Amino acid sequence: MVRVTPRLLSSITSSITRPLDRHRELPAAAIALVVYLAGLAPVPAEDWPQFRGNNASGVSSESDDLPVKFSATEKVLWSTKLGEGVASPVIYDGRLYVTSMVAEQKFAVFAFDARTGKQLWRSEFDTGPLPEITTPNTHASCTPAVDGQRVYVHFSTLGLLGLDAETGKLVWKHPVALPFYLLGWGAANSPIVYENMVIFNLDDDLSPFLLAVDKYTGKTIWRSERPEMLGGYAVPVVVKASGREDIVVAGSGKLKGYDPSTGKERWTCNTLLRTIMTSPVVRDDKIYVSLQSYGDADRVLKFALLQWKDTNQDGRLEKSEFDKAFWDKFDRGDKDRDGFLVDDEIDDAFQAASNRVGGGNIIQAIRGGGSGDVTKTHLVWNLDNKSPSNIASPLVVGDQLFVVKKGGISASFSAADGKKLWSKKRIRNLGNYYASPIAGDGKIYVMGENGYLVVLQQGAKLKILGRNDMGETTVATPAIADNRIFVRTLNQLFCISNEAR
Repeated sequence: MVRVTPRLLSSITSSITRPLDRHRELPAAAIALVVYLAGLAPVPAEDWPQFRGNNASGVSSESDDLPVKFSATEKVLWSTKLGEGVASPVIYDGRLYVTSMVAEQKFAVFAFDARTGKQLWRSEFDTGPLPEITTPNTHASCTPAVDGQRVYVHFSTLGLLGLDAETGKLVWKHPVALPFYLLGWGAANSPIVYENMVIFNLDDDLSPFLLAVDKYTGKTIWRSERPEMLGGYAVPVVVKASGREDIVVAGSGKLKGYDPSTGKERWTCNTLLRTIMTSPVVRDDKIYVSLQSYGDADRVLKFALLQWKDTNQDGRLEKSEFDKAFWDKFDRGDKDRDGFLVDDEIDDAFQAASNRVGGGNIIQAIRGGGSGDVTKTHLVWNLDNKSPSNIASPLVVGDQLFVVKKGGISASFSAADGKKLWSKKRIRNLGNYYASPIAGDGKIYVMGENGYLVVLQQGAKLKILGRNDMGETTVATPAIADNRIFVRTLNQLFCISNEAR
């Protein structure tokens, strides 16, 4: 049966009601079809419009027939080669959008029919010389956001781009300064759409900020500097609490809530760690975070820099060991002007005095809303050293919070009170986990870097349903829409579905 989407209804109606030659009459059958379709309530296609779907939750609420056992050759409805990239696919109204590097200095955005895999358009952009990046990150790493009218995407050397969702034509371009990372991680921050705005958080180690631009024009609505933050990759989430909505962003040491209309900070909960690789998830008025930052609470930034940037291991840092973009910060920390940073000079240069947080392992639930410093009032529960994920974001589905980390070590807790369901249990797939788990149809899907997609039964006990080989290294988080799983491996895109029996 054909699904009558709003787009399909509009297309049929306009095509058979456009002005006809005056010598022709509109066929009675066509008139009947318009009347019939107009009387139907259009069945909307399931959308997955940004990183991890609606509000970065990672949960499909509509799909009810998702596959369990498949591979790169089994239950493949369609597949296509893309070029290198680690950004996730996004879906809106039956169209899939994804990015890749198609040449050394050529970035591309693609649109496909999500059901058939037919390419609808491809837009390419010259990137110019590209900055340093650390594997497994690649330059096509920022997941787009889509609202049906525009596709919004960030690229390190191009800034924010707004493309027409129907044609791929560039509508606007918003310049964004090239981000710099002390340890050379490279850009991987993804925008979201909120009302008439594109919200974009770019926490780098040089000039971190949160930005809102008009989604129709790309012009700045507001910009909030975040000088206390170090390089991180959290996607903003929307939290409804205390009778209002806040834009909430996780960053070094602090979870902050912002006024969506002005960008002004409303509240801060100062319970996080130094390095933020994961994104929060929201359930009702609660925000859940799972963080692992290397080392204990005393391991502030200087210890990481001495480990990774002190190339001659003499216990001090010199300018030549940093990108020129950081030289002003270097000079700020070099109090005795001897050309070296030692001890506290390192932190004075690169880590805010008001936010000298260290490492650790935490899983937390924080209540949204409030005003000012809510550290003592809004932390609902906190777990230390309970197998949190360092890169894969947490998943809250049903009554459980699920996390996975390197080695395929998983844990699950009650979302209500943090009570352990299970801890430090392997899902029988070793290796790294950069993609975040997603869920639908009573199942949890966990993508490993080694290309295996493990399927778990959602629930209080760990039950492995399948382990599926997608044939290639995978860093991108899969997407779910209309009973299909879209898996983006390093160079290919697969649509997995029981339709392909």
